[in-house]
Amino acid sequence: MTTLHQLDLNELSTVLKQRGLDGWLVYDFHDVNPIARRMFGATGMLTRRLFLWLPAVGPPTIVVHNLDRPGLGPLPGEVQVYTTWHELHHMLTRLVRGRRIAMETSPENAVPYLDLVPSGVVELLGRLGATIVTSAPLVTRFTARWTAAEREDHRAVAEIIAGIARDTVSRVVDQVGTANEYAVRREVLGELQARELAVEDPPIVAFGPNASSGHYEPKDGQSRTLAAGDVVLLDLWARRSPHTVWADQTWMGIAGGKPAGEIQRAWEAVVDAREAVIRRLERAVASKERVSGAVLDSAAREVVTAAGFGEYFAHRTGHSIELSLHGSGPHLDDFETHDVRELVPGVGFSVEPGVYVPGRFGVRTEINVFLGPDGPEVTPRERQKVLIGV
Repeated sequence: MTTLHQLDLNELSTVLKQRGLDGWLVYDFHDVNPIARRMFGATGMLTRRLFLWLPAVGPPTIVVHNLDRPGLGPLPGEVQVYTTWHELHHMLTRLVRGRRIAMETSPENAVPYLDLVPSGVVELLGRLGATIVTSAPLVTRFTARWTAAEREDHRAVAEIIAGIARDTVSRVVDQVGTANEYAVRREVLGELQARELAVEDPPIVAFGPNASSGHYEPKDGQSRTLAAGDVVLLDLWARRSPHTVWADQTWMGIAGGKPAGEIQRAWEAVVDAREAVIRRLERAVASKERVSGAVLDSAAREVVTAAGFGEYFAHRTGHSIELSLHGSGPHLDDFETHDVRELVPGVGFSVEPGVYVPGRFGVRTEINVFLGPDGPEVTPRERQKVLIGV
């Protein structure tokens, strides 16, 4: 994730000019726009409206309230401090009047992760003379890409959580009648914390019919005890620190050694769909074809549908990963949203096709992909092919 100090202003200037833009205006108020907070790297209290102007020509300009100026620390470019709304409007008019600018908007809310500027701010800037277009390509290229250090962090954590998942599921599938979802979740959380990994929310542990709910959450005293024939779903995520990117995986097993035929067919379908996404991306990179997340979502969905489970694949194929677990970069989605943003080298995302038969079972496989200049790098190194316990 690029901060303002790390941003290549010359590259940004070139891209803005190529797109016919006079600049990129980043807005924030009370963390409504996580892209702004990450760009500033702010650690102090920010309580008023904040604008960052990144022009096609010239240095950046930061417009900040006088109460918030100490929380920003030293920044490149010019800092303009306002106190009254009259001063703020005057400063913004000087920046945007008669200019075509990019902001974190998404026409018709097509990509909610990008629709971060309130309509009132858009209305104000329009009245002050700005023409506003979406900053989607800029977000992908300049703020969603991983740094080299983040890539190394991800690789290391991906192998750690894969080891935890394999060991946990291998043990649990043999504990019919004793393993409990809530207790297993606490154990996995303890394993993550013991390795000094950063975790904001506990993992998902679901047995049997509970796995048919994609975001099932076991509760103390209300969770399921493992029964013979149950699937075991473990979805876990972590990172090295709150200042780097995530690793996010789902692993699965079966209690009793042999899954029912429908479970096995569903599992084979999601594994085949996962591999279809990777192959499609590899072909695109090899042929220098531009490819979007929507295209990869369709590649996975075709496989699951052909296997007869299309109606049970009820979520997108993958999500952007960066400082947010569900980030602001391109998602693998032509289902929940129509995400046609181009996948560019440097971005990372999950690939997680799933089949969820209500009240009966659910299966999901989840890996992560970093798109390097030479093609996709998949983590963990060894991805799951067979249900653990078979």
